[in-house]
Amino acid sequence: MTLDKVLALMGFAFVMSVSPGPANLLLLVSGANFGFRRSLPLMFGIGTGFLTMVLCVGVGLGGLFRTWPVIETTMKLICTAYVLWLALKIARSRTLGAADGKAVSTPISFVQAALFQVLNPKAWAVALIVTVSYTDPNDHMRSLLTTILLFAVVNLPSISLWAISGNLLQTTLQQGRRLAVFNIVMSLLLVGSMIPVLAGSAG
Repeated sequence: MTLDKVLALMGFAFVMSVSPGPANLLLLVSGANFGFRRSLPLMFGIGTGFLTMVLCVGVGLGGLFRTWPVIETTMKLICTAYVLWLALKIARSRTLGAADGKAVSTPISFVQAALFQVLNPKAWAVALIVTVSYTDPNDHMRSLLTTILLFAVVNLPSISLWAISGNLLQTTLQQGRRLAVFNIVMSLLLVGSMIPVLAGSAG
């Protein structure tokens, strides 16, 4: 892979990783409610889930979506239902690290985060773009693994910024009803972030 292609890939990875979306909004909320350390499983689950998708698309799984469009439609519906459930859970949180204002709740786990990415058709679309645009058909497997490694180098630090930002908000959100308002607003944004997915947008 040439230097120009490496820089182009890393630039693409940064934009795709740091831009707002369902996964990054979850990281922001998790950082604000549970802190950065307890959000690490969510962060690594999101990154691992996506990079696994790139690998799967690279070895040919992406063709399933073109052959059977019903798979993509089903994934959209499942992903949307899961996001709505998460949004409701977030909106009902009233104290730091607690759900429904009661006992301390558990942050989203590594496995849950990875499965969330696997169900996200927008993430599959980005994985397809990455494999088509940045792998070399003459040395496919080596270039695919290189692409995954470079994307990981950029992706994890980029998405961590959302959890760090949420963590920095903790002191401010402890005052009055600010956390409750924050969680409600974030839940609405999370639901809104699914509109492009339902509309069929992969951008």
